[in-house]
Amino acid sequence: MASLLFVRFRALIAVMLLAVGVLATGCASGDDTTRDLCSPPGLSAASAAPQNLASSQAAGPDKYTTETSAPLNAIDVGKLGLITPGVLSVGTLSDAPPSICVNSGGRFTGFDNELLVAVAAKLGLSVQFSGTEFAGLLAQVAGKRFDVGSSNITTTTARRELVGFTNGYDFGYFSLVVRDDSGIKTFSDLNAGSRIAVVQGTVQDDYVVNTLRLDPVKFPDYNTAYANLKSGQVDAWVAPSAQADGAIKPGDGTAVVQNAYSLDNFAAWAVGRSNQPLIDALNSGLDAVIADGTYARLYSEWVPRQFPPGWKPGSKAAPTPQLPDFAAIAAENAGNAQPEQAAAPKSTLQQLRETFFDWSLYRKAFPDLIKTGLPNTLILALVSGVLGSILGMLLAVGGISRTRWLRWPARIYTDIFRGLPAVVIILLIGLGLGPVSRNLTGNNPYWLGALALALLASAYIGEIFRSGIQSVETGQREAAAALGLSYRQSMRLIVIPQGVRKVLPALMNQFIALIKDSSLIYFLGLLATQRELFAVGRDLNAQTGNLSPLVAAGLVYLLLTIPLTHLVNYLDRRMRAGKPKAGRPIDPLERATVTEGR
Repeated sequence: MASLLFVRFRALIAVMLLAVGVLATGCASGDDTTRDLCSPPGLSAASAAPQNLASSQAAGPDKYTTETSAPLNAIDVGKLGLITPGVLSVGTLSDAPPSICVNSGGRFTGFDNELLVAVAAKLGLSVQFSGTEFAGLLAQVAGKRFDVGSSNITTTTARRELVGFTNGYDFGYFSLVVRDDSGIKTFSDLNAGSRIAVVQGTVQDDYVVNTLRLDPVKFPDYNTAYANLKSGQVDAWVAPSAQADGAIKPGDGTAVVQNAYSLDNFAAWAVGRSNQPLIDALNSGLDAVIADGTYARLYSEWVPRQFPPGWKPGSKAAPTPQLPDFAAIAAENAGNAQPEQAAAPKSTLQQLRETFFDWSLYRKAFPDLIKTGLPNTLILALVSGVLGSILGMLLAVGGISRTRWLRWPARIYTDIFRGLPAVVIILLIGLGLGPVSRNLTGNNPYWLGALALALLASAYIGEIFRSGIQSVETGQREAAAALGLSYRQSMRLIVIPQGVRKVLPALMNQFIALIKDSSLIYFLGLLATQRELFAVGRDLNAQTGNLSPLVAAGLVYLLLTIPLTHLVNYLDRRMRAGKPKAGRPIDPLERATVTEGR
């Protein structure tokens, strides 16, 4: 029987590896024509200022742009308060092309980041990008996890209470996107019964809540929000105009019906409020790249669209960038374009297939998932699993101790770490211990994330061990005492080994949960080379605007978890039944005797 189970287990692994191999080598149908959204579109994407601007969004005079900036030769780089001297540590995102994203080469790029690299070069600084979540980015800048936050951040008054901002380098159009058959045509058509999609923590979220006084449906990223609009789960999507224009494709059955912008809330880089020297330095570098034409080049390559009336980047003394006539180019491109038949609306089934089961994107995703995501996922899961098991055993022994000074702390620890959400624990450990352990970790929270996972897992593993230990019959302890063994000896040699064997399946379930929880480490901010499976899948999702890479990441998770489940079941049966003697099946009575004797 055991041999048959082992054969089945090996067959299962072979089938799964074969399936992954087929997808990775391109045996499935599909093509690789999907455009990388994280690449500069150039003047072919030039656009005029939108005509359907919401007039109610006209802002008053700009209160925040500085009158001028200091000359570059007056900047003392040694007094910028950088976390690492000579290096600008930058927290950014990976899912909002063309502003901020990770390209197909695994490098953080986009207009905002390429412009920041050019500004840093003017100051003689190198740049190190780390990916994080927008919801925690400003707090990480305020807490000195990063020197700078780069994420096309709109400088609202509320955000200025937490961090400081440079002068503006971009402006903040945001668009109202609806389905073609929708009755919503303007922002004023939205009401309390409308399901309005926004990305959590963005200025669009703030606009819907505080200006429109409505309750939006909040999503973690732009692609998920748009997918819900296409499927009819939400009525409208309020999005940055660049992301909206890049997401909408022919046949989607959606359109931008109105835009809005504010002169008072431009997009800028976030810096710690107390670090005015760094803010001044970045303002000087921004004026310098505007003056030498670098800004105009990058802007034309990445986001070629007309400035809104009355706005320009940099300080008020900076020259106006010499940009091409984007309106004329857009009109010329439209005139030269071959007439196309209107794309027929896609059926629900077709949208489902293209959104989740684009085989060409599966082939594109698997190399990065295997090369980058899989090793990091395994490292995080194994390190946190080992540390969590050691600490969990200590908690289990302490939890059943006769000494209350061991029992009470173990139970209080277990209650706290089981009760708090995993994200909260990860942020508390990663951001709380980060400044203290900076010299040890090099300001890299990767191992702090593994520690947070271990502390989280230990609370659950400790309860698993405790239940296993307490399930061992009291007769085992009595027999050990009769043989002259002390309490500690009987626990170490008799009770604990049997208890661990009883809970192997539950321990494997916890390890599988750790594999999936490793995706939460991304909240702390990781280098591109440290991304785990889900982060790699999400970055590819941002590059393509398609959710198929996330499904591909899910398949790799299955490749990890299903064999582990069957392996532990096999080992559990093997240990319970014992190994059969060669040449004859084991006698049932002998099997029971061997099992009981262990």
